[in-house]
Amino acid sequence: MRTTRTLQLVAVTAVAVLTAAGCGSGDGGKGSGPTASAGTGGTGLTLPSLKGEKIEVAAVWTGPEQENFTKVLKEFEKRTGATVTFVPAQDPIVNFLGTKIAGGSPPDVAMLPQVGAIQQAAAQKWIKPLGPEAKAQLTKNFSKGWQDLGAVDGTPYGVYFKAANKSLVWYNTAAFDNAGASEPKTWKDFLATAETISASGVTPVSVGGADGWTLTDWFENVYLSQAGPEKYDQLAKHTIKWTDPSVTQALNTLAELFGKPALLAGGTNGALQTEFPVSVTQTFTGGDRAKAAMVFEGDFSAVNIAETGAKVGTDAKVFPFPAVGSGAAPVVTGGDAAVALKDTKGAQALLTFLASPDAAGIWAAEGGFLSPNKSLDTAVYPNDVQRKIATALIGAGDGFRFDMSDQMPQSFGGTPGKGEWKALQDFLKNPKDVAGTQARLEAEAAKAYKG
Repeated sequence: MRTTRTLQLVAVTAVAVLTAAGCGSGDGGKGSGPTASAGTGGTGLTLPSLKGEKIEVAAVWTGPEQENFTKVLKEFEKRTGATVTFVPAQDPIVNFLGTKIAGGSPPDVAMLPQVGAIQQAAAQKWIKPLGPEAKAQLTKNFSKGWQDLGAVDGTPYGVYFKAANKSLVWYNTAAFDNAGASEPKTWKDFLATAETISASGVTPVSVGGADGWTLTDWFENVYLSQAGPEKYDQLAKHTIKWTDPSVTQALNTLAELFGKPALLAGGTNGALQTEFPVSVTQTFTGGDRAKAAMVFEGDFSAVNIAETGAKVGTDAKVFPFPAVGSGAAPVVTGGDAAVALKDTKGAQALLTFLASPDAAGIWAAEGGFLSPNKSLDTAVYPNDVQRKIATALIGAGDGFRFDMSDQMPQSFGGTPGKGEWKALQDFLKNPKDVAGTQARLEAEAAKAYKG
């Protein structure tokens, strides 16, 4: 969560980028964003005059995410003269939008965090196709894979403004140094590294099991690498069942970690009570005396790392999710797409802006953000680590897979305490019950896909 496609995996390129020397120049970047001119920005983007027009944008973002997105909206206001209001939305946002539409007061634009949400909104005729200017920016600045993610039956509706590289393991460099550990490249090496760190007196892995979506991400990375992209697409569409042997294999692989409570911060019970933000902060609070040495999750983890005072690039570093078996290292992504709920000049202009590198550069310079916009100069990112992550995503071209749970019916892949989230939490509690977990997953999936 926090999303398809027949794309070919080229994760080797992404891994090479992530593990190579830094990309871009220096640690500056914050001064290299787009200029704020009335109409034409640093890339020659022309926007219409919208003086007096009021635009509402709904998103589930809060805290730093909301603050940084508001900076993007302020730039749009400066260039067009429009007044833009951020509307806080509840998750799941599709339900929130349904209520607004039923009440006759939908926002002009909404940020949808699931592919399935775009498809559902299009089926309900809630959202409007992209206009010619927005389509032109989309075609110019995004790979076909990202264009396809925002389209329904060939019609483009969404612009993926914010993306996530969800195939990353962040680590505490002091804990690694003290243990004499190095970055693993394979799952086998990852488990060996965990044992090495454990022997040094530090618990190796922090798991945010209280949030079921983190467990879906664990599964998806293992499954994509081990089973391959074709099987991944089939499972995402439920054209193969969760009782398939490929799922058995992936769960058995996860059990190699989840079945050893000593390798998990707080043990099994502790992991099940740990929410995602804490899973990150406890890995970087206290230096080499932190509660864990590694935490798996996306690039957005940098925001939580910053809260601890640890510095990304020195105290906190990152390596790609390890390759499993004979498979390639996975590249799993997520993202938030902007869609128009009103076919107005203002809504289309905002989508055009959000599809441009000008808009992406504003948030990228602040950190905690990853753009799938291939025209964005990676020098705008605030540090080498984020530049590497961004370059890895862009370097993968169409060779990624979108978060599987975000492609599924929300009742199965995106609801706390239900469906896949609950089944994988139960699996974390009892990793020996692979067959029972598969049976529950299949029963819940079959029910959700029928609905």
